[in-house]
Amino acid sequence: MATNWTPESWKTHEARHLPSYGDAAKLSEVEVTLAKFPPLVFAGEARDLKKTLGDVAEGRGFLLQGGDCAESFAEFSADNIRDTFRVLLQMAVVLTFASKQPVVKVGRMAGQFAKPRSAPTESAQGMELPSYFGDIINGIEFEPETRRNDPERMVRAYTQSSATLNLLRAFAGGGYANLRQVHQWTLDHIGKSPWGEKFSVLADRISEALDFMAACGIDPETVPQLEGTDFYTSHEALLLPYEQALTRRDSLTGDWYDCSAHMLWIGDRTRFDGSAHVEFLRGVENPIGMKCGPSLEPDALLRLLDTLNPRREAGRMTLISRFGHEKVEEGLPKLVRAVKREGHPVVWSCDPMHGNVIKTESGLKTRPFDRIRAEIEGFFAVHRAEGTHAGGIHLEMTGQDVTECTGGAIAITDEALADRYHTHCDPRLNAAQSIELAFLIADMLNLEATQRHKQAA
Repeated sequence: MATNWTPESWKTHEARHLPSYGDAAKLSEVEVTLAKFPPLVFAGEARDLKKTLGDVAEGRGFLLQGGDCAESFAEFSADNIRDTFRVLLQMAVVLTFASKQPVVKVGRMAGQFAKPRSAPTESAQGMELPSYFGDIINGIEFEPETRRNDPERMVRAYTQSSATLNLLRAFAGGGYANLRQVHQWTLDHIGKSPWGEKFSVLADRISEALDFMAACGIDPETVPQLEGTDFYTSHEALLLPYEQALTRRDSLTGDWYDCSAHMLWIGDRTRFDGSAHVEFLRGVENPIGMKCGPSLEPDALLRLLDTLNPRREAGRMTLISRFGHEKVEEGLPKLVRAVKREGHPVVWSCDPMHGNVIKTESGLKTRPFDRIRAEIEGFFAVHRAEGTHAGGIHLEMTGQDVTECTGGAIAITDEALADRYHTHCDPRLNAAQSIELAFLIADMLNLEATQRHKQAA
């Protein structure tokens, strides 16, 4: 258990990117209400995730983490949850088949509502209003009442997260994730794409393997791993009043867990020395992620690892690199070498989204698919050169047929972006682009496995 720590000790540290609430009494009332609500996830589930991530840190698995840039109240629906879940299932099957290793599935879902902003306010239409910090804090419409930072929104975010988790648990354990359903996971709008067809071929091979296993007496009824899957949730632990209110002491171990999600991460803007976000997360026992960008120096990274994981527990820390396609092969190696030299057990994951945002002539933000792919290729190249495990991928994606990232086999152009541009924050990969990326990563995992076998021989 962390020393000199309480769920509210973060309040004595520097807290950046937190909203200012005008009504302190209302904020306190909401915090008390949330503290009485049931936990969204359970300590035992977080421990299970930490164990599987420990295997990934040791090179025996791969982390697939994906979902919305920012969940919204307006787009909340069972269909959207289902479609993102099944694209993640498809991606996991592709990666598992290629790597012959287990894939740990973690959604950016059921809590990914808050977003850091570079300025607390913005001006337009002759008005200065609070910036949009995500639906858990205020609304996206540029109107005085909507942009008011409202603590009551935390209650709605909790309710939506609870409903999302309920549906995800039903999908993961209720038969939907049965490998016998693999052909039915393909969404209609990607079924005729080149990658939809390639997935269909892979699904045929899986079905043949299952038929062979069934003939040998092995089927989903006797092997539960074929009938369902473990699926976990995660989000950036940005809105600390919300996170504190959902932090509970485990009745079995006495340890503290943030029960808003199985895994929490610290963003690139909030992982500085003396950070309130670092202080809060050092005291909870959940698996923790941390974004690592060009501004992070090796010594600072090692200090943060010593603070967040002093026991050097495998599975505790996932380092999510986000450099941009032009900087990854220059900036990542020094961090990898420092962590390897000091013996910290970490999962290395790649976020190829945040360093590759550009604006088109129309003013819309996008992420070119070629730049996303290039950063992932650079990430794998660095780990091959350093003899470390490229252990994961962290994507902003959706099961919807959106047009937000340009390129890919479906060749979304700059002109087509506005057709179905629905994101509340940053552009997301659509279902077809996500599956395409999974096959590209699968090829990289195969190359990594070949190199491992050569070294073993």
